[in-house]
Amino acid sequence: MNNKMTYKPLPDGLFIKESNIEGQGLFTTRDLTVSCDLGTSHYEIDKMFIRTPLGGFINHSNTPNCSRKKIQVGPSFVKWDVIVVENIAAGDELTLKYTMYDPKPGEGYEKIFGQKENEELEESYKESRRQTKERTKEPLDSFSEDLKKSINKKNDK
Repeated sequence: MNNKMTYKPLPDGLFIKESNIEGQGLFTTRDLTVSCDLGTSHYEIDKMFIRTPLGGFINHSNTPNCSRKKIQVGPSFVKWDVIVVENIAAGDELTLKYTMYDPKPGEGYEKIFGQKENEELEESYKESRRQTKERTKEPLDSFSEDLKKSINKKNDK
C-alpha cells in the first residue's frame, strides 16, 4: 500500500488559463453541480488571511457561480471553502463575488478603517498583484529552455 502524500494546489478538474475577466482565471474540465464543495480558498488565523491557490486565481463577478462557506475550526481559526451555487459547464470559468476584501482598495475602506489601515491594505493589494504577475510572468519559457538544454546534452552523449 502506497501512503505517499502529494501536494495538489488545485482540486481535480480545475485549471488556470487566461481569463476574459482579468488576467488568469480558474476553469473546470468537468461539469460542476450546485452545492459541490471545491475546497478551501482562504484560511483566517488570528484575523490574518492566507490565500490558497484555489483562492488566488478565482476572479470576481457580480453574478458569480460560486460562493464561500465559512467554517469555524477553532476560536481564532476559520477556513473558507468554495461552493458551487450555479451549475457550471465544463470549460467555464469559476467566479466569486469578492466580499472578504475589496478588489479595488481605496474605494470604501476609508469608511470602515482609518487612513493607516487603508494604506496598509492598499500596499497588501499591490503586493498581491505583483506576486501574481511574477508567478505568471515566465510560465514555461525558462522550464522549456532548461528542458531543451537537458535533452541536447543527453543527445550529445
